[in-house]
Amino acid sequence: MNATHVQAIAAELNVPVRQVLATAELLEGGATVPFISRYRKEATGGLDEVAVMAVRDRLEQLAELDKRREAIVKSLEERQLMTEDLRRGIAGAATLAVLEDLYLPYRPKRRTRATIARERGLEPLAAWLLEQAVGTMAGPTAAEVVARAQAFVDPEKEVPGPDEALAGARDIIAETVSENADVRAELRALFLEQGTLVSRVARGMEQEGAKFRDYFDWQEPVRTAPGHRVLAMRRGEREKFLHMEIAVPEERALAIAARPFIAPKGPAGAGAAADQVRQAVQDGWRRLLSVAMETEVRLEMRKRADEEAIGVFARNLRELLLASPLGQRRVLALDPGFRTGCKLVVLDEQGALKHHTAVYPHTGGRAADEAGHIVRELVARFKVEAIAIGNGTAGRETEAFVRGLGLPESVVLVMVNESGASIYSASDVARAEFPDQDVTVRGAVSIGRRLMDPLAELVKIDPKSIGVGQYQHDVDQRALKRSLDDTVMSCVNAVGVDVNTASPQLLAYVSGLGPQLASAVVAHRDTEGAFRSRKQLLKVARLGPKAFEQAAGFLRIRGGDQPLDASAVHPESYPVVERIAADLGRPVAALVGDERALAGVDLKKYATDDVGLPTLRDIAAELAKPGRDPREQFEAFSFAPGVEKPSDLVPGQVVPGIVTNVTNFGAFIDVGVHQDGLAHISQLADRFVRDPNEVVKVGQKVLARVTAVDLERGRISLSLRKSAD
Repeated sequence: MNATHVQAIAAELNVPVRQVLATAELLEGGATVPFISRYRKEATGGLDEVAVMAVRDRLEQLAELDKRREAIVKSLEERQLMTEDLRRGIAGAATLAVLEDLYLPYRPKRRTRATIARERGLEPLAAWLLEQAVGTMAGPTAAEVVARAQAFVDPEKEVPGPDEALAGARDIIAETVSENADVRAELRALFLEQGTLVSRVARGMEQEGAKFRDYFDWQEPVRTAPGHRVLAMRRGEREKFLHMEIAVPEERALAIAARPFIAPKGPAGAGAAADQVRQAVQDGWRRLLSVAMETEVRLEMRKRADEEAIGVFARNLRELLLASPLGQRRVLALDPGFRTGCKLVVLDEQGALKHHTAVYPHTGGRAADEAGHIVRELVARFKVEAIAIGNGTAGRETEAFVRGLGLPESVVLVMVNESGASIYSASDVARAEFPDQDVTVRGAVSIGRRLMDPLAELVKIDPKSIGVGQYQHDVDQRALKRSLDDTVMSCVNAVGVDVNTASPQLLAYVSGLGPQLASAVVAHRDTEGAFRSRKQLLKVARLGPKAFEQAAGFLRIRGGDQPLDASAVHPESYPVVERIAADLGRPVAALVGDERALAGVDLKKYATDDVGLPTLRDIAAELAKPGRDPREQFEAFSFAPGVEKPSDLVPGQVVPGIVTNVTNFGAFIDVGVHQDGLAHISQLADRFVRDPNEVVKVGQKVLARVTAVDLERGRISLSLRKSAD
C-alpha cells in the first residue's frame, strides 16, 4: 500500500485518510465495490459506491503513473543521463504530462534537423547564441555573430558557410525551446484557457457532409466546449467532412516560448544573437510546439468528452436496468412485422417458453381474422395476464390490432423497447437457452422477459446495443466497458439475485462471482437441485470462502431453510439478528417482516467494533421489509391512439411519451411513431436547466408538446415546458 497515494487521494476527494486507507486495503484484498459500500460501512466511514470507485480508479491511475516513472528512471540511469535535479523533478511529477515533459529532452528520438545539426558540430554555436541572448551585457553585433559562425564552417560536414552554420544552430535552439518543460506547461495552460476550437467544412464536402452542417463554420472556447459537440466534430473530421484546429493568440504563445531564452529587457535582448534565437523560437513554435500542444490538448478534449459521454451512457443504462418490473406473470409477447407477420410466444411466470407461433394481423382478410382468433384463444388457454409488444416496425399497428380484440380488462397491454433484442436473438447466450428455436422466437421471448424483469434480461446483451448512449462508438472503448460493467454490477447487486432462478449471465454480475463461478453455480443447481440455504453455495466447485463472503449477501434463497437467506442481511450478521430475536423472545422467522417489533429495538445495545450502527440500521431496515426491491412499482403506459407515424403529429399537439435517451443537450422521447423526438435542454422545463438529468431520466413517462415536425429530415421537436412560448 502506497501511503503517498492514499494521502493524495484523500486530499483530492476531501475524505479522511483513514477512510481511503481502509477502502484501499479492502480493494487490495479482493473486495468488490458493491460489497465494500454495502457491508463494510464501519471501515470506510460509509463511503458510497461512487466514492469507492473513485478511490479504486485513482489508485490504478497513480500506479500507472509510478510504473511509467520507474521506466523513465531506468532509461535515464542506463544511459547515464540522470542528474539529481532531474531525479527530484521526476519524483515530484504529479501528472503524466509533467513527467513526459521532463523526459522529453532525453527521450531516444529519430533523426531530426537538430540531431543532424549536432552531428555537424553546431551545438557549441547554439549554446553561445543562447548565452548571449540572455546575458546582461550588450549582445554581439551582426558581424560578430557571423564571425563566430565562420568558425564552424566545414564543407565536409555539409556546412559550406556561416549562414548554414547559423541555420543549424537555430534548429538546435528550436528543438531546445520545444522541449522546455516550463514552456510546455505554460503553453498547455494557454491552449486550455484561451484556445479556440475552430471547425470548417472540408473543401468540396458541403453536400456530402450535410449532416455536419452545424459545424461548417464553427468556433467556441476550448475550455467550455461541451463533450457532445467535440465528439460530433471529431467524427466529422474522421469522416473527412470537417477540418478542425485549435487557435491561440500567437503573440502570447511566442512570448511564452521566448521568455526563458531571450533577455526581456536590456541590450542583450536587442542584439544580433537574440535575433537568431528569436528566429529559432518562432520556428520552434510553428514547426514543433504548436503542433505538439494542439495534439496534446485535442487528446485532453477527447478525454474530457469521453468522460462526459460515458457518464451519460452509464446514467441512462442505470435507469433502464432499474426500470419497473412487471414481475412473475404469464405473458404473451409479440415481435411485430408487416409482411413477415408477428412472431408470438407465451411465457410462464418464470419466463419459460410454453408456446410459439406466427400470426399475420396486417395482411387483411382471413389472415387477420385468424390472427385475432389465435390471440384470444392463447390468452384464455394460458390465462395470460399481460401482453408485451415490441416497439419496432409495425409495433403501433400491432398494438391497435390487439386493443381491438376485446380482451379482458385485466390483461395489461404494454409496448416494450426492443432495442438490442435482435442482437440477443443471434447471440451464443440465446442459442444456448433455445438451441431448437430460430432467431424470431428468441427475439419475441426477449421482449416478453424484458417486461417481466428488465434487469434480468438486459444483462444478456452488450450494453452498447441497448441504444441509450451518446457517441458510444467514438469514445475510449476500454473506459466505456469499465463504466458500463460497474453500472450493471451496481444495479444487479442493488436489486439482489434469486440464486435458484437466475441465469448465468445475471449471476456473473453478482459481487465475487464472475462468469466461471456463475456457470458453476448453475451447473450445481442443475445436478443437485435448488439451493436450500446460502451455506450450500460453499459446495459449489471452486467457490471458496472469499467468493462466498463477497457474494452471499446479494444472493436470495426464497422458501429455504433459513428465513434470513431471502434477505440482504449478510450471513456474517446472522448472530446479531439471533441475539435480537432472543432478547425479544421470538424466533428469527417471526421477527422477519415485523416492523412494530423492530421499531422498539435499541440498536446501540448490539453495536460492536465489527458491527456498528450503520450496519445495524441496514439490518433493521432489511428485516422490516426483507428482500425489498428498490425498483419502482410497475405502471402500464399507453401511447396516444391514432398517433402511429410522424405525419400524424402536428405542432401544438400534446402526446404521452417515454424518455428513451438523455444526453447533455436534451432528451429523446418515444411518442409512438417509430421516430424519437428531441426535447432540447431549453425545452425541458419552465426554468433554466443546467443538466437534463435534473429533470428527466430514461424510462420516465411524460406529456410532450409537439413544436415542429420535419418529415424530410426525419426530425421531431418536442417540449416539456408548460408554457407555450
